[in-house]
Amino acid sequence: MITTNATNFRKNIFSLLEQIIKYNEPVNISTKSGNAVIISEDDYNGLMETLYLCSIPTIRECIIDGLNTPISECIPEDKVEW
Repeated sequence: MITTNATNFRKNIFSLLEQIIKYNEPVNISTKSGNAVIISEDDYNGLMETLYLCSIPTIRECIIDGLNTPISECIPEDKVEW
């Protein structure tokens, strides 16, 4: 994560925004009142999707079960019926 202050962010806004978008590198901007973090739209959408999926109890349980399933018990990708 890149950390900068508001003055430097203002001076370098275009290059920092490009880094955020191109490399998914969040930027932490510190001010006297507190900090703010800027992330790319893709990262934001991913966070929102994760929060949404985690808010559905049955989906959350399925994800946790999947994470705890050994690879040896998984179905090969070419055998999955899409």
